[in-house]
Amino acid sequence: MPQINQLLLVYQSQWFWLLLVLAVIYIGIGKGMLPKIEKTVDDRDAKIAGDLAAAEQARAAALEIEERAKAAQVEARTAAQAVAAQAKAKAAKDAENRLAKADAEIAAKVAEAEASLAKARAKALDGLEAVAVDAAQDIVAKVSGAKVTPAQAAKAVKAVLGNA
Repeated sequence: MPQINQLLLVYQSQWFWLLLVLAVIYIGIGKGMLPKIEKTVDDRDAKIAGDLAAAEQARAAALEIEERAKAAQVEARTAAQAVAAQAKAKAAKDAENRLAKADAEIAAKVAEAEASLAKARAKALDGLEAVAVDAAQDIVAKVSGAKVTPAQAAKAVKAVLGNA
């Protein structure tokens, strides 16, 4: 049969062209496209690595800035507490000075009032003594009918007031 004899020749030709096409595809992909794909993958990996390194540097810088900010905050808090303590001490000292000044003014007013009171009491006692002397003279004159001198009446009144 001639078809069977041809079958071997046709298949040999088809196998040849199949191998030739596969070789072209292998060479085309392996030598043409694969290096481009590998370069793209390597570039992407390098970019990712660079971005990760930049992110790590930014994170380290942010941590350093945060530490400096915390240190500045602690420093500011300490300074504020020192200023508050100074202001409190100054206010206490001012209040103490004003209190001492007010105490001195009050003591001066009290001393002045006591002196004024003592003068008024002395004046009142003098007036009382004069009235008591007059009353003693009148009472002795009315009760006993005797005449008492103002000096004797003053001496008797002083003796009675001195014992009281």
